[in-house]
Amino acid sequence: MPLSWYACAHCGFWQRHFAPADCAVCNDTRNDLPEDGWRFLPERDVAASHDGSWRQVADDLWAFTTTPHLGLGGTGWLIVREGGNIAFEAAPYYSPAMLEQIARLGGIRYLAASHAHGYGALFQLQRDCAPEMLAIHKDDLGMTKAFRVTTPYDDVLEIAPGYTLHHVGGHYEGQAALHDAVGKRLFCGDMFKIDQDEAGVSHAISSHKAFHKDIPLTHGEIRHYRAVIAPLAFDAVLTPFEYAPEVGRDVAVAVLDEALARAPGVKRIPL
Repeated sequence: MPLSWYACAHCGFWQRHFAPADCAVCNDTRNDLPEDGWRFLPERDVAASHDGSWRQVADDLWAFTTTPHLGLGGTGWLIVREGGNIAFEAAPYYSPAMLEQIARLGGIRYLAASHAHGYGALFQLQRDCAPEMLAIHKDDLGMTKAFRVTTPYDDVLEIAPGYTLHHVGGHYEGQAALHDAVGKRLFCGDMFKIDQDEAGVSHAISSHKAFHKDIPLTHGEIRHYRAVIAPLAFDAVLTPFEYAPEVGRDVAVAVLDEALARAPGVKRIPL
């Protein structure tokens, strides 16, 4: 078998391999195993069966999504700025039209993601857009077989003026958040889960170690979340799946404070 890229049909996680034997994301306790066994999709099969779309979320922010649904179905965010665009997280797959739209918007200079649930098709963005940086926290390097990390980092990495990666851990050991001080946004990875209605209006917020199994974070992990984000100014959070302008810094910190005031447990707090 030739060395190539394969997507897990269950969760969408990509590997560059000869013939994958299993999936590191599905095998992890934070995720479910596929009920019908392993099935891995070669890139050519995904390309033949999937398309995608994009939408402008703000003056400087675009969201890219894949159709039909592939795996966890995450969103790829693109911040358009003078001095080079920043892509954070990735859609599960990028069609030629999606890549052409990224090129029209100025391409990608800086590329990063929070953790494995947001990796999507990072390998495509690195291969086709040739960013000068692909930054992943050092504790998540074991999940990056599909692409090449050019910039591992420890606790904090400013990738461009006003755009800083912060290691937050918790949900995943190497999870990171991107603070966009210019747009006053926090790309928070899976620090928070935002429940939204069909119109995209947020109505509840929670924080988990494992979403599928409702495993809570420890108080130590929540305290670290709080220590990182409390000094940051932001009016909205963006997960790999949701854009939540209803959740600013005060709401996010209050959610963490509520969790610290009781025994560890998953609680969905109405907004």
